Amino acid sequence: MYSAELLEEAKTFMFHMLTKVVEYGGSDLFITADFPPSIKLQGLMRPLGQQELTADKTKLFAYSLMNEKQRQEFEKEWECNFAINVPHVSRFRVNVFKQQLQIGMVIRTITSEIPTFQKLKLPESLKQVIMEKRGLVLVVGGTGSGKSTSLAAMIDHRNENSAGHIITVEDPVEYVHKHKKSMITHREVGVDCHSWQHALKNTLRQAPDVILIGEIRDTETMEHAIAFAETGHLCLGTLHANNANQALDRIINFFPEERRNQLLMDLSSNMKGIISQRLVRTQDGKGRRAAIEILLNTPLIADNILKGQFHALKEIMSKSRELGMQTFDQALFDLYNEGAISYDEALRNADSVNELRLQIKLKATRQDGAPVAMMTALNVVPEQKAEQEQTAEEKE
Repeated sequence: MYSAELLEEAKTFMFHMLTKVVEYGGSDLFITADFPPSIKLQGLMRPLGQQELTADKTKLFAYSLMNEKQRQEFEKEWECNFAINVPHVSRFRVNVFKQQLQIGMVIRTITSEIPTFQKLKLPESLKQVIMEKRGLVLVVGGTGSGKSTSLAAMIDHRNENSAGHIITVEDPVEYVHKHKKSMITHREVGVDCHSWQHALKNTLRQAPDVILIGEIRDTETMEHAIAFAETGHLCLGTLHANNANQALDRIINFFPEERRNQLLMDLSSNMKGIISQRLVRTQDGKGRRAAIEILLNTPLIADNILKGQFHALKEIMSKSRELGMQTFDQALFDLYNEGAISYDEALRNADSVNELRLQIKLKATRQDGAPVAMMTALNVVPEQKAEQEQTAEEKE
């Protein structure tokens, strides 16, 4: 095992690397053998130098960030999640894992500043969602889609505008909220409680008004979330799914077939909303914006969930913008129309490229939209146009 002096030296180096990540505005630091330390900047991987790390170095760096208990957990489970704090820099979420019998590590920056609705430019309808008295709200998306960030902004809005008790159960705690109108209780799995089940089992005894479950991964956690909503609490949670339909399918698949009808009934009556998001690159290439799909539980939505007709939800969302709902393609259209993202980026992230192209052709009003409208009228996207010009040159 490594000496205390060597571990401290490695920890100092890692803190230096993480400071650089924050200075560059990166979101993640990647440590793996046979590759240089790399950061993810605006969604793109960039190596920090050219020197590749050895397997022993990656292990040393990982062990330098873990305490003895975490090292023992890693050696038993070959996986470990925890948070660290670099003084005067930021907090970070760390995932240590094994790959090809070697150790790898991904460290994500946790911004100390709580993001606001205004800064993230979140839809106004989400303010109504977070102020609900009871029900289940899910924020879904892929890894790195900004789920935790949007949830932090929603919790902060509730904290500023409603008195009550907000409990978060996370692994690890990401954003640390200060008490405002509400009292905030942060519980970190493995630090403040032994397991998700232990924490969730005792949550109702702590008189919460709002309960945030960091990630819903299994049947038992999902059961707790539904039970919290049924007993008059607002329960928020994240789930790995690409959209509302997929999220509902995942929930259904958590449970055996014989429980399906009861589950659909529970979801139709307790689900307040499903918020799905993806991060898309801005027009200037210097940042990213969230394209957000919003499903809210109206009587029509509830009826379709009860019947298991998830395929009908997208069309209802597209026709219910006055109620605060929207599809991904509508969100992408808005971002394009305000000049936030490029035409290519909008189409690259669309659920239906042809439908979004048609909407831009017919409805876009942005100042630089004329050339795009002309190309869409010809049914040619920029890549296709370039290919056609090249083909014409070859023929000549």
